[in-house]
Amino acid sequence: MAASQRIPEWRKLPLSLTELCIDTTLRCGQSFRWRNINDEWHCVLQGRLISLKQDPSHLHYKVTWPSKPAAIAPLTPPLSLNSKCPTPTTKEMESENDDTASLLHSYFALSYSLAALYKQWAASDANFARRALAFTGIRILNQDAWETLVAFICSSNNNISRISQMVHKLCIHYGPYVGTVDGEAFHDFPQPEALAGSQVETHLRELGFGYRAKYIAETARIVSAERPAGWLLKLRNPRCPALGVAPEQVKKEESKDDIEPPSYRAAHEALLQLAGVGPKVADCVCLMGLGFGEAVPIDTHVWQIAQRDYNLGKGVKSKTFSKALYDTVGDHFRKIWGQQAGWAQSVLFTANLKSFAEQASGLKTDRSDTDAAVVKVEETQLILTASAPGARTGKRKTVATKVAAKHELEDDSDQTTETKISTRRTSKRIKVKP
Repeated sequence: MAASQRIPEWRKLPLSLTELCIDTTLRCGQSFRWRNINDEWHCVLQGRLISLKQDPSHLHYKVTWPSKPAAIAPLTPPLSLNSKCPTPTTKEMESENDDTASLLHSYFALSYSLAALYKQWAASDANFARRALAFTGIRILNQDAWETLVAFICSSNNNISRISQMVHKLCIHYGPYVGTVDGEAFHDFPQPEALAGSQVETHLRELGFGYRAKYIAETARIVSAERPAGWLLKLRNPRCPALGVAPEQVKKEESKDDIEPPSYRAAHEALLQLAGVGPKVADCVCLMGLGFGEAVPIDTHVWQIAQRDYNLGKGVKSKTFSKALYDTVGDHFRKIWGQQAGWAQSVLFTANLKSFAEQASGLKTDRSDTDAAVVKVEETQLILTASAPGARTGKRKTVATKVAAKHELEDDSDQTTETKISTRRTSKRIKVKP
């Protein structure tokens, strides 16, 4: 490790593979910052570099703190909704009483019994019971809402590999450096203020973000300048507080501000007001960044599952469907799976990815296949022209729509294709053969 001090020993948490499988959970399109180096997973969370590995009965972890405290406070203020975390001293950071175990407990939402949830979903849904056998241990990550929001703005018409590259660039260029593993630098995720500068959009376009650059810069400006302090935290599910924010503290803030308790629907609608955020991105943030387990993001994979396995959307041939239909599909799954429907959806979503096809067949999956997995689909507001070898082309008129009005499901393939952005009113649309 360069320019950092590391707690040398591995520590461990008792945890079975049926309760958490990091090799599946960390590469199924929830978080895009974890990197696997020498069979260990590494990511910066709240100012520290965490390394993970796993055996059948324990999750092993060790922590690297930066040699100098980061100038930017952790993304989620641990003491209150409106205050920043005090910078820990080196002695506190290296002590055996640091809060990394609590952070991991919160990050992996370990308060839920996954075995009990799988049993519940299997009892109410034969399709889940059949497909989940090869995909035990998939948990929904309890991530920072701001990071989740930006990451899924990047996911629009994109794949896991490119989303990961974009998020990595954001961290390198705008986030504080924390440590290095085998020559690879690790940075924390940048806060809204860091991405709200006047030159950010131009720079992100130069880095290959395309039209997403405008959405990221504008959303960062709105969150940092137009929303009150702790706005995203105030949207959180009070039953699933952020690390270090006790439920009692959330209630105190709500009472002080005399506002309605946070709810999934209210959070979803509030997120739709941000640039580049449509129903799917809003649901991803609600589920993985705000702790609302009932949020069910609907993308091409979930739409395929809904049609193929649940006979939904019969007669709907168009890939553009209304917000009302989007909500209908989500409500159907919430009725089947209950309060944690988004968790159940993530299992079937993963099982539907071609990169996990061998695992679905009960075979070992090569981790490198993750780069080809596609996690895309969001409201299309610009005309896209994609190209792929051997593709058929055809002209199609595309009309830009308001964010909440229409939801377009793009052609989905596990092949990585080059995507170019055009502002013309017509474009060549490519259909890639499966």
